[in-house]
Amino acid sequence: MAKPPLSMKPTGWFQVAWSDEIAVGHVHTMTYFGQEMVAWRAESGAVTVMNAYCEHLGAHLGFGGKVVGEVLQCPFHGWQWSREGRNVCIPYQDRPNRGRRIKTYPVVERNESVYIWHDVDGREPFFEAPDIFSDFHDGSSSADYYPQQRLFRQRLEMHPQYVLENGVDFAHFKYVHQTPIVPVFTRHDFAQPVSFVDFTITFEGDDNQKIEDIDSRVEAINGGLGIAVTKSWGMIDNRTISAITPVDEATSDVRFMVYIGRTPGKDSERAETKAREFGHEVIRQFEQDIEIWRHQRYSDPPALAPAEYEGFTAIRNWAKQFYPDGIGGSAAEVYAASEKG
Repeated sequence: MAKPPLSMKPTGWFQVAWSDEIAVGHVHTMTYFGQEMVAWRAESGAVTVMNAYCEHLGAHLGFGGKVVGEVLQCPFHGWQWSREGRNVCIPYQDRPNRGRRIKTYPVVERNESVYIWHDVDGREPFFEAPDIFSDFHDGSSSADYYPQQRLFRQRLEMHPQYVLENGVDFAHFKYVHQTPIVPVFTRHDFAQPVSFVDFTITFEGDDNQKIEDIDSRVEAINGGLGIAVTKSWGMIDNRTISAITPVDEATSDVRFMVYIGRTPGKDSERAETKAREFGHEVIRQFEQDIEIWRHQRYSDPPALAPAEYEGFTAIRNWAKQFYPDGIGGSAAEVYAASEKG
């Protein structure tokens, strides 16, 4: 299994679970960024994500660990750890061990998902994870949509940046999805860690003429490299979330979620069936993209057509800020940096 040229430890918010996977009192095990982790939900409902091993003698807290109120108890000797990763109780000793601490991660829950902040330098979060409803500022909520439909693929040989670059790739619709859609971009905003890409949908007819449907539009918000949310309307109102999280130095877990909008006055069983079918189709098309990404080689520098240059250049320059070296493993820039040294 070859290591990809881009760093697999970027900074940002990344999904590690769905909220409904972690019930009150439950301890959920997982591996991300090469680190064994546990997520657990306290009696108050708050979720904690921390490294998996007890600082006492190294027992894995995900196998037999027990939530006791607001703390996690080790299955080996009963040491209890707080939501901040501090030892608060040794049952056979008067005082806890104040010198040892289990690494914990900043956590937010939104989009029915659990996100952690990952940064190899230990910096605090400097941008927010996007929200599929509130961040589009249109007053919508989950009540306006049918239940979330999901895809989950584990340990695929792909990098989060491959997925984000799809947001500026106008040419793939015809060849990957066999749909006569040509996006016409109306916004490329990569000035901040949270970036924005908007486009209208143009259809290519049999005679190669382009017919623009001004009522069909897509708005995308990229929260770093880990989370992208989209709002689409016109033909069928839908919203999607793609969340790609590195597992180790070669693979990532892929999660994709779809919401299909309810039509006022037409909320019937038949309408829900149709919505579910359309959601399946959106997921199927994302799976077509996955099949490309999981066999893709990162091309650096890429051989771009003139029409592609602006979008791909902008998103690749934007992506550099999320890598520890500010480069991300770009072969051309690593070489340039070494020459200067």
